[in-house]
Amino acid sequence: MPIELTSLADLANLPFDDVIDVRSPAEFAQDHIPGAINLHALSNEERARVGTIYVQQDPFLARKIGAALVSRNVANHLEGPLSDRDGGWRPLVYCWRGGQRSGSVAIILKQIGWRTDTIAGGYQHYRRLVARAVYDAPMPAPVVVIDGGTGTAKTRLLSHLAQQGAQVIDLEAMAEHRGSLFGPMGAAQPSQKAFESRIAMAMSQLDPSRPVYIEAESSKIGRLIIPPTLWQAMIAAPNLRLTAPVAARADHLLTAYPDMRADPDKLDTILKKLIRYHGHEQVQAWQALATTQDFRTLAMQLIQTHYDPRYARISRAHAPDAQPIDLPDLSEATLVATAARIIALP
Repeated sequence: MPIELTSLADLANLPFDDVIDVRSPAEFAQDHIPGAINLHALSNEERARVGTIYVQQDPFLARKIGAALVSRNVANHLEGPLSDRDGGWRPLVYCWRGGQRSGSVAIILKQIGWRTDTIAGGYQHYRRLVARAVYDAPMPAPVVVIDGGTGTAKTRLLSHLAQQGAQVIDLEAMAEHRGSLFGPMGAAQPSQKAFESRIAMAMSQLDPSRPVYIEAESSKIGRLIIPPTLWQAMIAAPNLRLTAPVAARADHLLTAYPDMRADPDKLDTILKKLIRYHGHEQVQAWQALATTQDFRTLAMQLIQTHYDPRYARISRAHAPDAQPIDLPDLSEATLVATAARIIALP
């Protein structure tokens, strides 16, 4: 019998060794259950071909060709990624609607002897649970926002909070973006649906009796929008505002953004985007600092001239009553102690 998911929390409690998404690689890339592995029943091209035959020629012929293709692909998976699985392995399989693709793969795996189940309703049912969690349901735990100007090591502090047992949602890691013009971490961010999946799964694992710490963000991180359930909770949450010396913040940025130092063209492209705010003369001065690799001075000037004035305007409007937490430096020892101090707050 297919597994009926009533909540996202069910996924963490199911007795399966692997969750297998048998949709095409393109479908998987758009969004999938976090932690799932993609062993496609049909490739992108095969799925398009079978669909075209089904609509334009003959449904029976499409199913016949599809069955042959699925069988070949499963054989490749059995001889490849699944070749090391022993007899006790237990997979959970899903496709788009929990129908033919997942059912076909599950039948083969069951015939081998593996205890295999599918998800009723497939990805579509999972996506409805995600949408309910991030658009309709209330936030499952109280939120505390870690605020502070650029370079105050908020993300590092979140890591120390997590290491000390606190509940943390790292939105920038989930969005694969550091939340500023200098923020992209890779070639591309995940899709909006994948971002929401990551958030929803993290929310499903929260203990409602304990706070969850989240770094202050605007409503968008890069091109991704923080979904309403979480965003409204962040707006209403108490804020802890970090402050630190500008020199310490600049040193932190040099370690947090190594890609900018390593890629002059990337840095120059981003600096040019600041012309609209500060004019050609100022940006040319910053470009000169980058050319001479005086990155520390560049970081300090960006903090003082660009980031701090913008942050002051936003913070006064959105969190006028934030509780200040003054840090003498941004060393690991200071951040460890600060995390403990925050956890102990009433």
